[in-house]
Amino acid sequence: MKQEILQKLEKIRNGEVPEGYKESKVGIIPKDWETKDLFEIGTFFKGKGISINEIVKEGMCGIRYGEIYSTYDLVVEKCVSHINLESAKNSKKVKRGDLLFAGSGETAEDIGKCILLDTLKDTYAGGDTIVFRKTENCSQFLVLALNSEYVISQKRKLGQGQSIVHIYPDQLSKIKIILPKNEEQKEISKILFNLRKIISKKNELIKNLVELKKGFVQKLVNPLLKEKNNMGTLSKCLTSTSYPVDKPSKPYDSLGIRSHCKGTMIKQIKEPNKVAMKILYKVKENELIVNITFAWEGAIALLSKKDEGKLVSHRFPTFKFNEEFAIPDYFKHLIKTKWFVFQLSLVSPGGAGRNRVLSKKDFLKIKLALPPVEKQRQIANFLNSLDDQIDLLKKEINNLKEQKRGLMQLLLTGIVRVNVKDNKNVS
Repeated sequence: MKQEILQKLEKIRNGEVPEGYKESKVGIIPKDWETKDLFEIGTFFKGKGISINEIVKEGMCGIRYGEIYSTYDLVVEKCVSHINLESAKNSKKVKRGDLLFAGSGETAEDIGKCILLDTLKDTYAGGDTIVFRKTENCSQFLVLALNSEYVISQKRKLGQGQSIVHIYPDQLSKIKIILPKNEEQKEISKILFNLRKIISKKNELIKNLVELKKGFVQKLVNPLLKEKNNMGTLSKCLTSTSYPVDKPSKPYDSLGIRSHCKGTMIKQIKEPNKVAMKILYKVKENELIVNITFAWEGAIALLSKKDEGKLVSHRFPTFKFNEEFAIPDYFKHLIKTKWFVFQLSLVSPGGAGRNRVLSKKDFLKIKLALPPVEKQRQIANFLNSLDDQIDLLKKEINNLKEQKRGLMQLLLTGIVRVNVKDNKNVS
């Protein structure tokens, strides 16, 4: 089977038409398939209304165009926004099975993304949402096809505008789509949606593990901060470090810290002559680093092996651990707690807005209670094991997404066929 598929693909790349296939306006497809413009298989209309000020906690489902490309997957089973009866009167009602496009977006990738409405709840489409109501074709097949590579390439050419990109119903109506017989549409959809369900279940597992970890951090870390024994300051756990070097004359890797405890980032400085500072500082693995300008916003991280040797300015002080009292693995989780970030805000005085600077002196005066090192290690090992499970699931999801992307390309163009009778792939 694999060899036959490769042979078909090789022929197509060489400009040949494999046996049982024909040329069409969107490429080579099976002889018994057809291509149609969207206006031939359904009708378009536009949504209206629904501003951000109209969103309420409970009510009817309201879908805004930005949510189509930023929030939803391929299918809307549960709405993220709701509107009241008054807003619904000024909007456009849609029904289950309708396909919704984002009519505006910041990039060509945003516009034209298509989602399938699959909820029984009364639903309304807001402005810049384009609704497509199909006739007799399979809704699940259409949403897959309309997000496939051969359709995306058509939509990219239709975008208009610079800072905001727009697409319009009359343009979408001329998009060409490949259509097998209705029964084959259903079988293709079944295969790809089953794969989607597996991905969704793994995503749900990740959410559960993340919530589980949050709960354990609160139970295992935060209560320890309130204990009377082992009270001390950060100066007991940390010692300020400094590894100054002359600014390189050639391009070098600079280290930054993301806010909200999201870790480090590395950026190559291609023109060192444009950097005003003459002295920079190396960083070392397993040390703590803080951005004094945005510490109050959680710009703090434990340095990893990939960070080793990167360069920072004086605004990124580093600290090594006194492992008699504190270990890096434990602090990796401790610094992400709301309690710790709040302490950083207390030692970061400043005026209005984001003009706040951490006091290194006061940072080391932060009071806390720590469990014995062995207990820290047990807690860190447990939390690390949860992180490992989450990372493994993310890798599995990425692999499944790649498989799904490849399978979509093969199934939706007919390179791989499904046998409608026994639901097995056939060449």
